Amino acid sequence: MKPSRKPVVLRPPTRFPSDQVVERWDGRRLLAEGPEFEQFHFIGGDFGGADLSRLRFLDCRFERCNLAAAQLTQTALQNVAFDGCKLLGVPFGACRDLFFGVHFDHCQLRYATFGGRKMPATRFAHCILDEADFTNADLTGALFADCSLAGTVFHDTQLAGADFRTATGLALDPEANGLAGAQFALASLPGLLEKYGLVVE
Repeated sequence: MKPSRKPVVLRPPTRFPSDQVVERWDGRRLLAEGPEFEQFHFIGGDFGGADLSRLRFLDCRFERCNLAAAQLTQTALQNVAFDGCKLLGVPFGACRDLFFGVHFDHCQLRYATFGGRKMPATRFAHCILDEADFTNADLTGALFADCSLAGTVFHDTQLAGADFRTATGLALDPEANGLAGAQFALASLPGLLEKYGLVVE
């Protein structure tokens, strides 16, 4: 039996042409300039509720942007970083599958959905993921560093090698998810045993 390959870790984009560092765009400006953006750095943009369907973002960064409830039907997110963004209720599961790759740092991701999304080695750092949904997602080798996971849904989720050691509020069913090699802190034990009605003190 061949050993399983480690997921490829994408490096978040950090360098952008000076004329592609843009501030305070809104959804209308984004649609007018689209449909394709490569190596763009969006700062302080307000795209809340905007329909960004079928746009393509490659090696882009969104910094301090509001994308709450934005629509992403067949949107291409290819190595896209989100830093300090509001992403409440964003349906990432609707994005285009090809080359999907994202990074999240200090983001608000309450109620975001990642159903069926293949996103191995994805990095979530200092994020609020309360009530987010990862049903049927592939999070092999993902990192949840200092993230809040209260009410987050993991079901039929591939979590082999995922790192939850500094996450809080975690509760998942070990029998309903793939957890081989996943890492947990001792404090997470009650959330893993919740379905069994055990009391851990």
